[in-house]
Amino acid sequence: MNAIEIRNLSKSFRGMYAVDHLNMTVPQGAIYGFIGENGSGKSTTEKLICGHLVPNGGEIKLFGRDYRDAGVRVRVGALIENAGCFPGSSVYQNLMMQCINLGIENVDEEIQRVLRIVRMEDNANLKFKSCSLGMKQRIGIAIALLGDPALLILDEPINGLDTDGMRIMREILVDITKNYGCTVVISSHLLGELEKIATHYGIIRQGKMIMEMSAEEMDSRVQMFVSLRTADMQRAWLLLKKKYNDVRTEDGYIRIYDVDDVEEVVSYLMENGHIVSEIKKNKIGLEEYYIELMSKQGGKR
Repeated sequence: MNAIEIRNLSKSFRGMYAVDHLNMTVPQGAIYGFIGENGSGKSTTEKLICGHLVPNGGEIKLFGRDYRDAGVRVRVGALIENAGCFPGSSVYQNLMMQCINLGIENVDEEIQRVLRIVRMEDNANLKFKSCSLGMKQRIGIAIALLGDPALLILDEPINGLDTDGMRIMREILVDITKNYGCTVVISSHLLGELEKIATHYGIIRQGKMIMEMSAEEMDSRVQMFVSLRTADMQRAWLLLKKKYNDVRTEDGYIRIYDVDDVEEVVSYLMENGHIVSEIKKNKIGLEEYYIELMSKQGGKR
């Protein structure tokens, strides 16, 4: 069963489509990276899934049921835009107020449970206004996790975090899916970070879904390349272009695309008087793949 199935979903504002007949499938148990430029319709789609907006047309199913079904609505948690907490209240008090809103029993037990998940069990008495940005984002996730949802919708939860904050957030999201059976939809502009945890991707442009794929499918589509440095980069580049079809100079390295044999490259350069000081085999990352895909899309709608 899929956690989310969307067919021909549309939402317009003042006659302009923010979401334009969008189709989307999120497998149960996935970490689904939702990718698109500013204004592409990511946040609007997430708000439609959560019931914060009413669509103009189309169908949204969550776990096989209509998204308006009360029985399935209680299985959805969300952090969109910000946590909506009271600055002068403590972390615990903010969580307690949300527990009351949700009608949760065993409030203290539930608060301790979500604080453990987001690594903040020692910060329950800290006032929200005194928390760092990373802590505030984790508090927002803790609030979204109250009631043990099966689906978590997160809008840009890692943007603005420092390196350690992003690492902790990655660990939390993987933990939520692996140990708590929760499906996560996460939008982010930090594609390098998203690539470390996502199992599936959806790429949206101008309100339309232009591609969905698993992480394995993306790996099979991306180009492999050999990246190297020599003492005379210009002469080495000219030499390599005689033998290989796609040779580029990027980020201070010579890249040879669609080549798998590193020893062959080294031997060819050495035979022609070039000593290789650094060489490695790699593949195009999610960010480069996305940029290339967007350039191919051009003005298409």
